[in-house]
Amino acid sequence: MPIETELKLRITPLHLARLRRHPLLRAHRTAPPLTRRLHNIYYDTPELDLHKSGMALRLRRAGRQWLQTLKGGGSAQAGLHRRSEWEVPVSRAALDFSQPGAAEWDEYLPQAMRGRLQPLFVTDFSRTTWLLEWQGAQVELCMDRGEVRAGERSAPICELELELKAGEPRQLFALALALLDIVPLEPEAVSKAERGYRLLSGRAEGPVKAAPLRLEKTATLAQALQALIWSCLAHWQDNLRGAMESEDAEYLHQLRVALRRLRVVLRMTMSYGADEHLSDLNKEVTAMCVGLGHARDWDVFIAQALQPMCVRMPAHAGLQALLQAAQRQRDRQRATLRGETQARAAQRLMLRLAAWMNGPYWQGFAGEAPARGSASRRLRKLARRIAAFSSAPDAAGAAQLHALRILAKKLRYSAEFFASLYGRHKVAAYLAALSKMQDTLGQINDVAVAYRLLDGLVDEPALSVHQEAIALAKGWIAHDLSRQFAALRKVRQHFDEQPAFWGK
Repeated sequence: MPIETELKLRITPLHLARLRRHPLLRAHRTAPPLTRRLHNIYYDTPELDLHKSGMALRLRRAGRQWLQTLKGGGSAQAGLHRRSEWEVPVSRAALDFSQPGAAEWDEYLPQAMRGRLQPLFVTDFSRTTWLLEWQGAQVELCMDRGEVRAGERSAPICELELELKAGEPRQLFALALALLDIVPLEPEAVSKAERGYRLLSGRAEGPVKAAPLRLEKTATLAQALQALIWSCLAHWQDNLRGAMESEDAEYLHQLRVALRRLRVVLRMTMSYGADEHLSDLNKEVTAMCVGLGHARDWDVFIAQALQPMCVRMPAHAGLQALLQAAQRQRDRQRATLRGETQARAAQRLMLRLAAWMNGPYWQGFAGEAPARGSASRRLRKLARRIAAFSSAPDAAGAAQLHALRILAKKLRYSAEFFASLYGRHKVAAYLAALSKMQDTLGQINDVAVAYRLLDGLVDEPALSVHQEAIALAKGWIAHDLSRQFAALRKVRQHFDEQPAFWGK
């Protein structure tokens, strides 16, 4: 099957109309734009066998012509979709497997499955196609606007597709960055077919945790690092829109986790091959992570400290005033985070990272050795550094506990990254013990953050007559801190008893 390479970008109708009029497209077009209506019917078995195997089958009407298309396989990375595609014309609005070359379909669509296919949903949209010459690449830019329908359910479609006709994938990202300078847009990981399936099932969007990554045991270091970076970018992309738009604080938490994990992988990559662009990108990821941390601190402080206090003492006017003041601070942080400038900066950084991933860095990367050896050395080094810390947490200062927490986080992420190289069942007990220790250290750090945020609320005018509420909150938090120190002693001891799954 031929391979289709295209970058999907989500955009609003207002910005799509603005982009349509922009001189950049006229300056780079090689032919006048063409607009047509596309009506697509998607088929699958009642058990969704095609969807489960990563395939999509459709009939498309374009004018008077019908096309039958099978797509599948490949990957979706930061909006860049690479898929196998087989397409033939058919005479009417019905599947037809008698066309020449249909034998190629047998591997993906067995004969026994074909008789059970049925229409499930449709996409109906207007497409304006521009043929562009961009930095030596030939790109087909499609502007799609319409809807997807599954029974009584429907959802709008408004997106760009940049299909590579000739050139390199990184040139698609370069074009996307130029378009982002004109209008807001974002990489789209979900195809129209997948949106139809989600609509069909009624699946609601929600915060997404990092998906377990399966590395082949024979993977080289270069292959492993690339897979890890793409995994972190996918985690980031899955939660970015929700963090910008939803009131669900878990989106922000998962977004921050994605960026922290990405920082670990980028620094790991830099240790094997220095690169100026990579260094700059890593600095920007770090800065974004710090900015998100300020907003996340208020979420945790409110949910884990102030709200439980107010539940226990609902009639305490001072605590209620303290809660309202903290909520105002959280709302200010969210407003800053969700500004158009910040949103565009996040999308630009993601596109730049994806362009770098498709650039020349990896061609000269000296990482042909098996990944497992490098992974074992990294895990062993981090574990030894943790072992050097005192096992008596009460004796450790705040700086030492902070350093231990950062090390535990790095070790946990690294163990999760490389778990499949050793067998996940071998890693499970170690990871469980490490996670408990990291979580407890995190809760102790939350106490330090809570003290800092409380001190910052002292100057709130509305709290001038409720200073005793701040003292009460600090006392409550101090009591919780002693409990966390007791828990840390136990989880640290349990972690120290775990054997190293990576060997000696």
